[in-house]
Amino acid sequence: MRHRASLLYARSLMPLRILIVDDDAGARTRLRVMLAQEPDCAVLGEAVDGRAAVALIREMAADVVFLDVEMPYLSGFQVVQHVGAKAMPFLIFCSAYEKYAVQAFEAYALDYLLKPFDAPRLHAALARARERLSTPEDATGTRLNALLAHIERLQVQPTSFPPSLAVLNGPRYDIVRVADITRIEADGNYAVLHTEKAQRVVTKSLVRLEEEVLDPAMFVRVHRSTIVNIAHVVSATPEEHGDLLLHLTGGRSVRCSRRYRDRLDERLHFLS
Repeated sequence: MRHRASLLYARSLMPLRILIVDDDAGARTRLRVMLAQEPDCAVLGEAVDGRAAVALIREMAADVVFLDVEMPYLSGFQVVQHVGAKAMPFLIFCSAYEKYAVQAFEAYALDYLLKPFDAPRLHAALARARERLSTPEDATGTRLNALLAHIERLQVQPTSFPPSLAVLNGPRYDIVRVADITRIEADGNYAVLHTEKAQRVVTKSLVRLEEEVLDPAMFVRVHRSTIVNIAHVVSATPEEHGDLLLHLTGGRSVRCSRRYRDRLDERLHFLS
């Protein structure tokens, strides 16, 4: 018992060894910069997709992993399945979708961060990580397995996305085919749906549309205020600093900022 206490005390004096797993380059950079402000954190490595994450976690002796939920090849949950819940370092899930955090993570007493990250929430998550790592008996592995079982039950029912939207236009509803939408732009807390022939304002934010309405296989965020339907992207022109100018059917163009290039690259697979 004295030996275990000595090990725990020695561990408490060492910096937290951290891995960052996220397909969003901007999110990784922001998290890395914020962790640099913490006095006892050392980032050992980063991964940009689920397969790379599994290899990195198995290779590096990390204390904490910041793990994105939505990633190419393997989701964050599938990464846990491949590595094994009991073999995982202390896990902090990262998500842009609040529904995951509210419905799953809190139910199983697992930590999470919502994007965009903020310093107070990160500091609190690290404090909990230090506390858990100093506890000889921790049931995190059991809670992770329970979460995976919960997610598996949810995934039995296939997700469906509406083929058309009924948008209020004065005294009537106009029917807009989702496939006809070329882009969606933010307008304060509202959003504007653009087709080649018309535009319609809806009382949902871009985030709500991403979470509840749009098929992520068809629609991708290319800017903090713009989502495009990749089926309507006909060409792209490289610009300075890694940005792209996307040319859409109907003759309109929108900018894809460098921060969102990874998401676009996953779907269009740019070839040289």
